[in-house]
Amino acid sequence: QVQLVESGGGLVQAGGSLRLSCAASGRTFSTLSTYNMGWFRQAPGKERDFVAAAIWTIGNTYYGDSVKGRFTISRDDAKNTVYLQMNSLKPEDTAVYYCAAVAVSRPVNLRDETSYDYWGQGSQVTVSS
Repeated sequence: QVQLVESGGGLVQAGGSLRLSCAASGRTFSTLSTYNMGWFRQAPGKERDFVAAAIWTIGNTYYGDSVKGRFTISRDDAKNTVYLQMNSLKPEDTAVYYCAAVAVSRPVNLRDETSYDYWGQGSQVTVSS
């Protein structure tokens, strides 16, 4: 099993920045390199949307159109932690943000939430206007 724990959410004014963290651990967890990671978000009354993902083994990152150029996904192997740096935040970025993981051995569509095996509990981000 793999456990993912998000942190770093909160209230910020429009134009501000936040950095979300997702710490990975668990009985079957080894290193971040063995998992592809993604971030999703869900606003009240809406479906969960793709935000960002990374395939560490080839150095590729992917972003949703609404966050491209403002958000950045990264990792710290020593801390087994994945980050989502969010800049130039807008009120429409308000949502609960989730990190997710899937083993690299499985070829999947990382933009599809059903591709992921493990999920964090979510972290609330609220952007005021």
